[in-house]
Amino acid sequence: WSERVLVITDDYEIKGFVFMPKTGRKSRLLSDILNSSKRFVAIKNCKLKHRNSANRVTEAHDFIQLNLDSIVLIRPALQEE
Repeated sequence: WSERVLVITDDYEIKGFVFMPKTGRKSRLLSDILNSSKRFVAIKNCKLKHRNSANRVTEAHDFIQLNLDSIVLIRPALQEE
């Protein structure tokens, strides 16, 4: 299953899907991924909006890898976002 997320970095607002790998229990929580030993999180079907330049075009990407150190805020996104 996937979790729709909103990610804020210093330069971007990113909306996309983090895929939650199944483990012994039904699924992992977003916090489990963020607290793992991996330093990157994969985000699929995402849109990147430049925060510091309002006239820049929103970029769409099938897949990005985001370094966890660049994340200022991450949370589940609402459907209407």
